[in-house]
Amino acid sequence: MQVLSSAPPTDSPSLTTSGRRVELQNVTRSFTNSIRAVDDVSLVIPAGQFVALLGPSGCGKSTLLRMIAGLDRPDAGTINVGGSTEARRSDIAFVFQDAHLLPWRSVLRNVALPLELRGESRSTRLARATDALRSVGLGDALRRYPAQLSGGMRMRVSLARALVTDPKLLLLDEPFAALDEITRQALDEQLRTLWQRRGMTVVFVTHSTAEASFLADRAVVFSRRPARVVLDVPIDLPTDRPATVRTSVAFAHAQQQLFDALAGGGP
Repeated sequence: MQVLSSAPPTDSPSLTTSGRRVELQNVTRSFTNSIRAVDDVSLVIPAGQFVALLGPSGCGKSTLLRMIAGLDRPDAGTINVGGSTEARRSDIAFVFQDAHLLPWRSVLRNVALPLELRGESRSTRLARATDALRSVGLGDALRRYPAQLSGGMRMRVSLARALVTDPKLLLLDEPFAALDEITRQALDEQLRTLWQRRGMTVVFVTHSTAEASFLADRAVVFSRRPARVVLDVPIDLPTDRPATVRTSVAFAHAQQQLFDALAGGGP
């Protein structure tokens, strides 16, 4: 199998960079049933970069993301976040496919929960949760409950809950996959704007070549299981990406490049 690659950019295009560098060296992970999920993956993600990970269903993308988060460990190889193999958990936030909101807590108190678990004062956590909700456009929904929200609003609450801790590394596992296309595109635009403002490192797992092309400044495509890198390329689009960028020739080219890598990515 031919591996296609080009050198990733060394600097993030964000206006400010407060993110954490992520380095994976020869990472391998197998499960007890002898299924190898990730095979000898090496990647360097500079601080502040937005990277999309793509690959077929079940190829090991989510396993790799969980290992970066410290929720799982590789059988071989090393994962280094911010200069340490034992990254501070407070520096990392994870957004899952499901919002996982507590139904008995208001939107505001759901978002404030990570700060409550840290022991922050009530006034501090509520103020920061309010700011996080405003940043995702939900400043008018503070007292509502999850059952009163649409799917897109619940995912925005989940994103606000991740952002409330001011993470240096944001990991997202197909968070918008179940949403309709219009809502999904709106949230993609909002997420990219938030990344530009905050300068955190973002690693985003998706099946969508269009989503990866719009959101990311670099895309890594994996083979069918076990995950091996088959393409690692920068996304050659402007830093500022209005919705109209989706109709550009450059966008179509980026999307086709990722699609071709997915289609040919493994035995």
